[in-house]
Amino acid sequence: MPKTKYYFISDLHLGASYIDNGRDHETRVVEFLRAIEGDAKALFLVGDILDYWFEYRTVVPRGYVRFFGQLARMADAGTEIVWFIGNHDIWLFDYLRNEIGITIVNTDKGGITMTLDGTDFFIGHGDTFGRQPRSYNILRSIFHNKVCQKLYSSIHPRWTIPFAHAWSSNSRKGHNGSSEIIFDGKTRAAIEVFARQLSSDNPRLTYIIIGHHHIALNEPINAACRLVMLGNWIDKSTYAVFDGSELRLCEFHNNV
Repeated sequence: MPKTKYYFISDLHLGASYIDNGRDHETRVVEFLRAIEGDAKALFLVGDILDYWFEYRTVVPRGYVRFFGQLARMADAGTEIVWFIGNHDIWLFDYLRNEIGITIVNTDKGGITMTLDGTDFFIGHGDTFGRQPRSYNILRSIFHNKVCQKLYSSIHPRWTIPFAHAWSSNSRKGHNGSSEIIFDGKTRAAIEVFARQLSSDNPRLTYIIIGHHHIALNEPINAACRLVMLGNWIDKSTYAVFDGSELRLCEFHNNV
């Protein structure tokens, strides 16, 4: 079967302590990847794939064996895999690039533009898409600071990993247990304004694809360009697929 399709997923949050059965969650993701591996020309992992990840020089966190194994299988079979760093899986360095051949994308501009089969896309996690609270921008700059990363790496994982998972769990409780990040009218308006400006600055853009907000959305922002928000894989299983001419937002139900 020829590989002709491009797939986009985000916000899997693998390893999150607030997900009741982590093994079942990982299994569902792997089933999806197995279902698409035959025709996936490229797979775009658009951030927050892991709920937490930090690579030390010679040590990586335990877990995710089936998920990483399936990614390796797909990469070996010729599928291009591109992983956009989110606000949870910030500290991806060179392990997955060297071991599997994944391209890691980290940008402070919200995302990157690329052309797929003659169609122009803007792709980014979405945590810097539009205006963000100053407190969030400060925290993000600390997390991305090389010196801070070096200092953090000097702390034993027995302390850092439980701390990171507790932080994530408390953040989820702040949303009353919902899988959706607060997405009120003000947030939506700011994203739409940013998307229209991005489209105006890049008139060839056909699709703007982001994650982060845990909302599944596919709507036009003008006559030429659509905004696609990928949803989440905590209580839903949404993804986007582009066949070279049209992009669809779908939900996985053990078949594709």
